[in-house]
Amino acid sequence: MFNEENTVEQMVLDTLCGGVTSNMVAEELASYGGEIKGWRFVAAEELPRQHSDVVVESMVRDALIRLNPEIKAQPDRADEVLYRLRTIPLSVQSEGLVRANELFAEWLRGEKSMPFGERGEHTPVRLIDFENLSNNDYVVTNQWVYPVKEGGRRFDIVMLVNGIPLVVGEAKTPVRPAVTWMDGASDIHNGYEQSVPQMFVPNVLSFATEGKCYRYGSVRMPIDIWGPWHEGENKAEGTLADVQRSIRSMLRPHVVLDILQNFTLFATDKKHRRIKIICRYQQYEGANLMVARVVKGYPKKGLIWHFQGSGKSLLMVFAAQKLRMHRKLGNPTVMIVVDRIDLDTQITATFNAADIPNMIGAATRQELQSLLAADTRKIIITTIHKFGEADGRLNERSNIIVMVDEAHRTQEGDLGRKMRDALPNAFLFGLTGTPINKRDRNTFWAFGADEDEQGYMSRYSFQDSIRDKATLPLHFEAVDVKLHINKDAIDEAYSQMTDELSELDRDDLAKRAAKMAVLIKAPVRVNAICQHIVKHFQEKVEPNGFKAQVVTFDRECCVLNKKAMDELVGPEASAIVMHTQGGKSDQYAEWKLAKDEEEKLLDRFRDPIDPLKFLIVTSKLLTGFDAPILQVMYLDKPMKDHNLLQAICRTNRVYPGKTHGLIVDYLGIFDDVATALDFDEKAVQKVISNLDELKKELPGVVARCLAFFPGVDRTVGGYEGLIAAQDCLPDNETRDKFAAEYSVLSRLWEALSPDPCLGLYEKDYKWLTQVYESVKPPSGNGKLLWHALGAKTIELVHENVHLETVRDDLDTLVMDAEVLEGLLDAKDADKKSKEIEIKLIARLRKHKDNPKFVALGERLEKLKERHEQGLLHSLDFLKELLTLAKEVVQAEKQVDPVDEQAKAKAALTELFAEVKNGETPVVVERIVNDIDEIVRNVRFDGWQNTLKGERLIQQHLRKVIYVKYKVKDQDLFDKAFGYIRQYY
Repeated sequence: MFNEENTVEQMVLDTLCGGVTSNMVAEELASYGGEIKGWRFVAAEELPRQHSDVVVESMVRDALIRLNPEIKAQPDRADEVLYRLRTIPLSVQSEGLVRANELFAEWLRGEKSMPFGERGEHTPVRLIDFENLSNNDYVVTNQWVYPVKEGGRRFDIVMLVNGIPLVVGEAKTPVRPAVTWMDGASDIHNGYEQSVPQMFVPNVLSFATEGKCYRYGSVRMPIDIWGPWHEGENKAEGTLADVQRSIRSMLRPHVVLDILQNFTLFATDKKHRRIKIICRYQQYEGANLMVARVVKGYPKKGLIWHFQGSGKSLLMVFAAQKLRMHRKLGNPTVMIVVDRIDLDTQITATFNAADIPNMIGAATRQELQSLLAADTRKIIITTIHKFGEADGRLNERSNIIVMVDEAHRTQEGDLGRKMRDALPNAFLFGLTGTPINKRDRNTFWAFGADEDEQGYMSRYSFQDSIRDKATLPLHFEAVDVKLHINKDAIDEAYSQMTDELSELDRDDLAKRAAKMAVLIKAPVRVNAICQHIVKHFQEKVEPNGFKAQVVTFDRECCVLNKKAMDELVGPEASAIVMHTQGGKSDQYAEWKLAKDEEEKLLDRFRDPIDPLKFLIVTSKLLTGFDAPILQVMYLDKPMKDHNLLQAICRTNRVYPGKTHGLIVDYLGIFDDVATALDFDEKAVQKVISNLDELKKELPGVVARCLAFFPGVDRTVGGYEGLIAAQDCLPDNETRDKFAAEYSVLSRLWEALSPDPCLGLYEKDYKWLTQVYESVKPPSGNGKLLWHALGAKTIELVHENVHLETVRDDLDTLVMDAEVLEGLLDAKDADKKSKEIEIKLIARLRKHKDNPKFVALGERLEKLKERHEQGLLHSLDFLKELLTLAKEVVQAEKQVDPVDEQAKAKAALTELFAEVKNGETPVVVERIVNDIDEIVRNVRFDGWQNTLKGERLIQQHLRKVIYVKYKVKDQDLFDKAFGYIRQYY
């Protein structure tokens, strides 16, 4: 039989110990001082460590003596270092895992020193030799147990450098579709990092695989942004060979150490939490190609085309870090040239320039000129326009490396040539997120090297980024043609409005394109569009917790839209962000925002709880603006080419629960996608998928799901209906196939909801959803296929609260077990088993976060598998089910009810505190206790699912609130009842 130990885990170990083979290796290794030893396997029990040790101390001691002459002279100094290292895992509870990981990384990178010099001066301490990698000891082991032998956590794969565990891997079974890499990642992220965080203090990265996909992440990185790893052109996934290729490429010793040293960043997020950022494979590849070119000395340029949203800003930071540290480059100056940026703060939404050592901003032309003239050896960040203002040569040195973001924009005023004149011997690398039109020779002239066949040295396409889940697909929705404007007027506006002009010149031209402006600004149209925006947003976007951008024709339109929307949703819901002079003569002065005010406003927009839902813009925030919570762009401005593609890609960032970005087009710009995105690259046309096409898919997808249940009467409710449906899904294989089809349907449903086209299928979808939920594994395994339901699906299922739910009288069943066993004949065993199983799953899911119940759920899973494989006949299966049911009932009785009760009280106290006035305080506690008391005496298990139960509780609640305490407030009553439903 195949299982995770003899397939995936063994394959990982064999691949790691099989030497370092790869198409890029020879050239790479030359720069690391020759051949590197590969990983050697040592069984975990043979490593000289206590189970409670995070590192193998004797191996660390050996490395300290081997790599540090001062320690070699006095070997007992190694113990002083070990003592320091031991304290860091101990600090994890107070510091937090990410901060402890950062402190340990400083030691690993050789940034720490100790007073070991001849006169007590500090000398750096090396735990790892980054100069000559063959000086390090590379060990891989499996089934590593921590912190105690019996009952400790067991890690599938641990990779150690000089005795320090830098990589942890989790392998899962390859033979069950519903178990995926996500289960392994969840074991690490939701299990081990929480229960034994000390083990992850030295961690560089963790990985998970089930033999089909390989994914990796760093400490506390949410699972949904764990990434794949590829090298070269072959990016296939789905087989053991594909996983083997990823492992062979990423987990080579020099790559792991390169990531540790050059491709890891620590930052503080908006909520003042420390986060760790680790590179994706395209950033690693792009940055290393740049470094290799600079080390070699030619060609002196290169173009990197990585799709919008795939992390170009971070790629530049990683490359800058590595170039600055590189021992062969003699302390170079690295310049990051961006389009428009708040120099002293952000480089991406998550990352501040302040987090990067030796980075300074050049905010004026004078600053830029003096930094370059003074030969500053740092990372200088500046904007493209400072070069436009610089005349003549600024510096002739050859170890200046310039990276230009959004390189296609350098054609403005021919900035590419100016840059080359100012720094004649520098390396010039251009990065772009939009395909470059073949007519655009400037970008190729400035950055494309003749040596690169296609004109670019690294390519990461739209399809790559969607496949890797680095960005999301884009859908567009055309709006009723009544709101469209005729093509001639749009063409006239296109020809009048060019992006080389300043904002003010553009406004003047827009005024001249009066025909278009008058049409667009007609009050009737503005109101109709704002009404459509609000209705669309409230129905399709807001229920899922996302936000919106409204892109208008010009600054006057921003104001018109804002006024119309204020009437519809209130002034708190929207804000204008646009360029303004702010002087007396500026009619838009009242909308001017200082830099820090704008930053605060954008942070409010990124905050899911803040009431700010819409940003109204015309040209600001259409490039470089990063807000993953933004899902929909309401587009009412003529645009095409780069500008259009860059703008719509504001919506493609990954965010929990978000499946796609959405563009609502009010001008008919997308009526002909090919001309709107006028590029030779055919792939770009696939950037957009029309919702009309999705509607056409719906009937087929519903039919595929229903095909699993031939002959089942879907009008039958309760057990009978559910058992009939489950009989059509007799084993894991069929259930997993159904889950895969249902996943497609639910994603389609969430994308289309609440479109009227769904009405026809609503009954079937609701039924399929309930069947899906009823066969979902109770242990929570299989997090990829068995995904959580989306907000709109849950809403649909909950609309009918009195839907006939499965009554849960497991206790009675358990009580009657003895009687049952006496009465049972083999004929009814299956039906009775199914009934108990359904009730068990429902009960276990109530406690899905409690480890005791998760373990019981896993036992139920294994029991079902044995029954399905024919290893347990019906009667024995039923008996084992009854035994398990008894344990569940028993475990429920031991769950600490005090905690639940306290939660309920706290919630009610808070509720009454909200509405209390001067004379209320004394009464608050009494009311809460009364409600608490009454509900506790009156309620019964499952009361929420019966009309009788609801009426009974409401009756007693009225007696307390209305009669006894005379608080006549319907809203308060409804809220109190909502709380009781939740907590009791």
